[in-house]
Amino acid sequence: MSNDLSLLGWHEGLAQQLPDLPGGAVPGRVARVDRGAAEVIAADGTHQARFGARVRRAAAADPLALPCVGDWVALNRLDEGRHELAEVLPRRTAFVRGGVSRDSRGGLSGDGQGQVLAANVDVVFVAEPSMHATPPEGLRGVVPPGKHSADLGRIERLVALAWESGARPVVLITKADLFERGLGDLLADVAAAAPGVDVHPVCSLTGDGVDLVRAHLGGSGTAVVIGPSGAGKSTLVNALAGAEVMETQQVRAADGRGRHTTVHRQLIPLPGGGLVIDTPGIRRVGLYEMSQGVDLVFSDIEELAESCRFSDCRHREEPGCAVLAAIESGELPERRLESWNRLQREAAWMARRTDARLRAEETRKWKIIHKQMRGRGRP
Repeated sequence: MSNDLSLLGWHEGLAQQLPDLPGGAVPGRVARVDRGAAEVIAADGTHQARFGARVRRAAAADPLALPCVGDWVALNRLDEGRHELAEVLPRRTAFVRGGVSRDSRGGLSGDGQGQVLAANVDVVFVAEPSMHATPPEGLRGVVPPGKHSADLGRIERLVALAWESGARPVVLITKADLFERGLGDLLADVAAAAPGVDVHPVCSLTGDGVDLVRAHLGGSGTAVVIGPSGAGKSTLVNALAGAEVMETQQVRAADGRGRHTTVHRQLIPLPGGGLVIDTPGIRRVGLYEMSQGVDLVFSDIEELAESCRFSDCRHREEPGCAVLAAIESGELPERRLESWNRLQREAAWMARRTDARLRAEETRKWKIIHKQMRGRGRP
C-alpha cells in the first residue's frame, strides 16, 4: 500500500534535512514506538524498523532524543525487506513532560529528565471530562462526586506544557452531554483558566462538537490528545476517524466516567486529511524547562502584576499589590494565584534539577577525558 507523505505533513523543508546514507535513505513518520523499534509510515507502506546505532547512541546521551510518535525519521533499507531507523530529523515542536512527582513529605522529587510524548504536532487537544468520579483536589468534601466540573488546575498545567511545546493548545470539555446544568458557567471558568485558548464542549458519541475539533486540523495538520484516563480521548479519535480505530470501554452508569484503555501512543491518519495522536491517560505530568508556558497561561496575573507598586512583588503581603487587590475585589479567583505559585515553584525546581543534571554529566565527561589522557601518557 502506498502513502502520500504530503498528507502526513511531509514538505520540501524536511526533504532538505534527510541525511545522505550509504544505502540511501527514505523518509517516514513514526506511528508507534516499541522497545528498541518503531512502526514507521513510509511512501511504500508501513514498516517495523529497529533503532540504528546512531539513534541508540543519541538516546543514551539524551533521553529526549529517543524516537517518539510524530517524529519524521530517515529509514535505511536493509536486506530481506528489513528496515533500520537510522536518524531522527529535527523536530518542529515537541510536547515534553518532566519526571516530577510528590515525595512522602509532600515535596517535589524527580530526576530532572523529561519524556517527549509527541513530536511535530500543530495542535494540542487538552481533553478534560465535564464529570469526574472523584472531586478534584481542593474540592473534596465541598462538591459531591459526580456533581462537579473540570479540574482547572490540571487544565492550566497541560495548557502551559502545550504552549511550551510550540503547538497551539485547544481545550475540549468532553462528555458534555453528562453535565446536567450550568455548562455555560463551566465553559466560562475553563476559558478564564486558559486565556486566549479556544474551549469547545464535545460529545463524541453523538458527534456534537466533533466538526469543530476537526476544523483545527486543516488538510495535513497533526494534533495530540492529552488528558486523564476516562476523558474519552480514544472515543474522540474514533469519532474523528469515522471508524473504530482505537479500543474503548463502556462508561460507568454511576458517574459517566470511562476506564483506562489506551496503553500506547498511536498516530492515526484521518480520512480527508489531518492526523491525530491518541495517548494513554496521565495521572500527573510535571513541567519541564519552562520558558513562557506558565506566563502565557497566567497572562491575567502577569498583566495585573505590571500595576504592582514593587517590580519584584511576590503577590503575598506586599503593599500596593495589584494582584492581591484583584483577589479582594473578586476580579481574580484566589485559586488562580495559588495555582500560579505552584507552577512557578515547580518550574524553578525543575530548572535547578536540570541544571544540576547537566553539570553532573559535564563533570563525568571531563573525568573520562582526563582519565584517557593520563592513560596515553603512561609508558
